[in-house]
Amino acid sequence: MWEYTDKVQHHFLNPQNVGELENADGTGDVGSLACGDALKLTLKIDENEIITDAKFKTFGCASAIASSSVLTEMVIGMSVEEASKVTNEDIANALGGLPKEKMHCSVMGREALEAAIADYRGMILPMAEGEVVCECFGVTDLEVIRAINESNLRSVEEITNFTKAGGGCGKCEDKLREILRKTVGEKVEAAATGTKTRKMTALQKIKKIEEVLEREIKPGLRKDGGDLELIDVDGDFVTVSLRGACKSCKKSQTTIKEYVEKKLRELVLDTLIVEEEE
Repeated sequence: MWEYTDKVQHHFLNPQNVGELENADGTGDVGSLACGDALKLTLKIDENEIITDAKFKTFGCASAIASSSVLTEMVIGMSVEEASKVTNEDIANALGGLPKEKMHCSVMGREALEAAIADYRGMILPMAEGEVVCECFGVTDLEVIRAINESNLRSVEEITNFTKAGGGCGKCEDKLREILRKTVGEKVEAAATGTKTRKMTALQKIKKIEEVLEREIKPGLRKDGGDLELIDVDGDFVTVSLRGACKSCKKSQTTIKEYVEKKLRELVLDTLIVEEEE
């Protein structure tokens, strides 16, 4: 499970400046619902180019909401020029840090801020002019290169953590590896591509779990009048709900541990822990 700081939990449970400003001077709209994360940031800017108000609407996880909330607190009172220098690391640090797998949430916050400032200035963001390398999440090569340089990324897995590129179907991994090599040199992937198996991204893990449930587990349960529904995947914790005959069966925990968990560990990841929804 993710280890969230007290500040992340506070901003998730008590998000600040939620909403959308009418007649905003700058609007940044990044991500998409299809990608799982989306953020709309609106700014009010006075005649001296000071940000006097900021509001956000976010669709996403706890880290996405917390990053958006703390970002609005950070930029209110800043000049546009000062705000243009805010980095994703600044956002993460303001939250006391984020899990490495959730750094893309702070990146999304910075991108929304850049988009809002560009909208205010009537400019087109340079990042938007790059070549799309990850079709699943619409990430361009310029976004990947900037993330590599700014955050000292040294593997495809780290690129995915910061940009989500490669976290879907995985078809762009070769492109990402080539961008990485061209940006920082041939040696950086040596440690990651030796005998060690590449860690699955969260999205890849969920898709693999769904595939195994449909192909290997549910058919067997249905033969006995039962079924199973995937409720949540949080890190290595998989929450499921038994249905039909399985729900009332006295051996439900045996089914969960000896059948479902064992099969998922065998075919997906040997660290998975399956729990039944309470």
